[in-house]
Amino acid sequence: MNALAKPKAPGEVAPPADPRTDISRYSGSERAAIILLCLGEEAKALWQLLDEDEIKEISQTMSALGVVPAAAVEAIVIEFVQKLSSSGSIMGSYEQTQRMLNAFLPKEKVEALMEEIRGPAGRNIWDKLANVNETVLAAYLKNEYPQTVAVVLAKVRPEHAAKVLGELPEEFAAECVARMLAMEPVQRDILEKIETTLRTEFMSNLARTSKRDSHELMAEIFNNFDRQTESRFISLLEEKNRDSADRIRALMFVFEDLGKLDSGGVQTLLRSVDKTDLAIGLKGASDTLRSLFFSNMSERGSKLLKDEMASMGPVRLKDVEAAQARMVAVAKDLSARGEIILSDGKTEDELIY
Repeated sequence: MNALAKPKAPGEVAPPADPRTDISRYSGSERAAIILLCLGEEAKALWQLLDEDEIKEISQTMSALGVVPAAAVEAIVIEFVQKLSSSGSIMGSYEQTQRMLNAFLPKEKVEALMEEIRGPAGRNIWDKLANVNETVLAAYLKNEYPQTVAVVLAKVRPEHAAKVLGELPEEFAAECVARMLAMEPVQRDILEKIETTLRTEFMSNLARTSKRDSHELMAEIFNNFDRQTESRFISLLEEKNRDSADRIRALMFVFEDLGKLDSGGVQTLLRSVDKTDLAIGLKGASDTLRSLFFSNMSERGSKLLKDEMASMGPVRLKDVEAAQARMVAVAKDLSARGEIILSDGKTEDELIY
């Protein structure tokens, strides 16, 4: 990008790309969100050129963006390099997104938009319904006309429709199935009315009333503690409320829980984790967990990993814990995408062969 850069000599190998400036991992909507965040209120004219779906997509991306390294920002909006390099990184959040939208959209529209963003993920109403728990969705649909339910279930993913049907009263579900079998193409105006009703009556109410279990939230926080801090807080909590401490401990997913993965899950995780993190993380693992990982590698791969671990010598505990935490984060990400199954020890998650 520097016009004065010295040209490479014939046969000269280019240096590896700096990961901090590698923007290939950012999607188009993420890049657009970063540029608009950098422009701030000066982006008002650009926002006004976007249609409603584009505003929703970019707003949702912006609110989930988190911290973007300054070097990556510089690479995405190079024309603002001096301004951005002096201001460092930027933060995308719900609050920042809402403040920016308030600058050029009516308050009621911003509130409705942010309410929708805070609700289930998805670009349109049908994507969002696919991310609503089947029990919650069935509880709403059982009070609707069977024909309406048939239209809704025909629009969501088949696997989700199956779960919802399983939660509905048996006779009502059978009637919905019969309506789906006999259903003809739905007129656009009827479909739009159903979408509007779902958005205004169901999704808005869901976004306002849905509240995460406080123990689940606290378990996620505890998962991000280092081991010493985690132990200290668990001990303090046990003194005040042993039941809550036990619930949090049961909800936490820790490194040793990777031992509950099946062979396919271990192999998927092995393909996804950073190899240095794997070597450091297994340095502090139990013999059982090490054996599980080694047994799911090729003989050569297992030997190379063991040699790398041996060559490291002593490793600081905090480095081991950090590597293990990153491996757990990768496992959770794979689980969220449905590529592996993370068992929380409950009976319904046990696998039957």
